[in-house]
Amino acid sequence: MRSRNIAFLLAFLAALIYGVSFTVAKEVMPLYIRPFGFILIRVLGATFLFWTVGFFLKKEKIETQDYPRLLLGALFGIALNQLSFFKGLSMTTPINASVIMVTTPILVLIFSSFLLNEKATKKKILGIFIGLFGAVMLIIFGKDSGMASNATLGNLLVFVNASSYGLYLILIKNLTKKYHAITLAKWLYLFGLIMVIPFGISEFSTVEWNTMPLPILYRVGFIIVFTSFMTYMFNLFAIKALKPTTLSIFIYLQPVIASIYALFVGSDSLNVIKVAATVLIFTGVYLVTRKPKESLN
Repeated sequence: MRSRNIAFLLAFLAALIYGVSFTVAKEVMPLYIRPFGFILIRVLGATFLFWTVGFFLKKEKIETQDYPRLLLGALFGIALNQLSFFKGLSMTTPINASVIMVTTPILVLIFSSFLLNEKATKKKILGIFIGLFGAVMLIIFGKDSGMASNATLGNLLVFVNASSYGLYLILIKNLTKKYHAITLAKWLYLFGLIMVIPFGISEFSTVEWNTMPLPILYRVGFIIVFTSFMTYMFNLFAIKALKPTTLSIFIYLQPVIASIYALFVGSDSLNVIKVAATVLIFTGVYLVTRKPKESLN
């Protein structure tokens, strides 16, 4: 039970960081750094951090038969995931993007049914759709900030991101039982770095570091250290004790956190719709994460 509670805490902290990151990253793109260039910076920085930490840990050898799954995990969890997300976020609004991401638990549920033969209980299905209904309220009735240059394409790319992340959770689940989280993360990011270099090197080369304001540099550092390094480590530890469908439900918190952060920085206002949506989302999280008596996960 203790490891399960710790897993919930780590999943919540990851969701908290992700929720703030929607606005933080949007403040950087595309004015100071273009999306694919930002992804290369993000993945390069996280790769360096994971391999540095891994240097001080006991070395683990990856079994040959696990490399194909690692490569797929890097494709869906690092390369396609992050490239589609940052490109989509640069064209839509932070709240739009965070709401689109809540389709991930449904996609994970579908992937789990086909790939893991995981049976979805009625309570989990109810929780998913209650949370989804609350999250959709934010985008339908929420105030448009006018930050979207091409919301339709941007939302589609964020949906691609949600799909790839959902598949990533399924692919990586069994590997988390065999290897340390840092071992997995350093190889996932190394393979992911190789995949994103061809897409990001051109935009990376145009970044004007000398003229970039200090607050923007801080935001870039936040995305590297917290959004890339800390969240992936938290989720890799959390998925050891939780099912992919359970972990994915925490994505429902992201629109709430994104809205709270927007309120904190004064870029949005509170209304009845947002309060009601928050209640529905947390209700959905509770129903899905509540431990069944007959199950250990």
